[in-house]
Amino acid sequence: MEIEAWVWWLIAAVGLGIPLVLTAMPEFGMFSVGAVAGAVVAALGGGIVAQVLVFVGVSVALIAVVRPLAARQGPRTPRLATGIDALKGRQAVVLERVDGSGGRIKLAGEIWSARSLDAEQVFEPGEKVDVADIDGATAVVM
Repeated sequence: MEIEAWVWWLIAAVGLGIPLVLTAMPEFGMFSVGAVAGAVVAALGGGIVAQVLVFVGVSVALIAVVRPLAARQGPRTPRLATGIDALKGRQAVVLERVDGSGGRIKLAGEIWSARSLDAEQVFEPGEKVDVADIDGATAVVM
């Protein structure tokens, strides 16, 4: 009892589908679809050369079309700001007079050294300021 070529293609399709599930690499799925296409050609009576060409052609076409589309979609989750990046743009309260040369603010529950972004600008205690940048351990405010 000899197994027909289309059955071997279907076995290959299943074999390529297993790593798709285990590794979540979509390329294996595209190869699996190519193997199914090869099985269809074999079932219609196509020779081995035609089967392999269809397998390769469908697999390469899927990779060439689907991967760029998937990459364009990309992850849609917002980037989580942490560390000093999370402090930029926040509001702080002036504790000690802040000018171009220094001062102190309360930012995110902590006391920070600060200086004004514009050297001419002065902020008095109690004023609210926005953090423009963090320069080392000093908040640059405006």
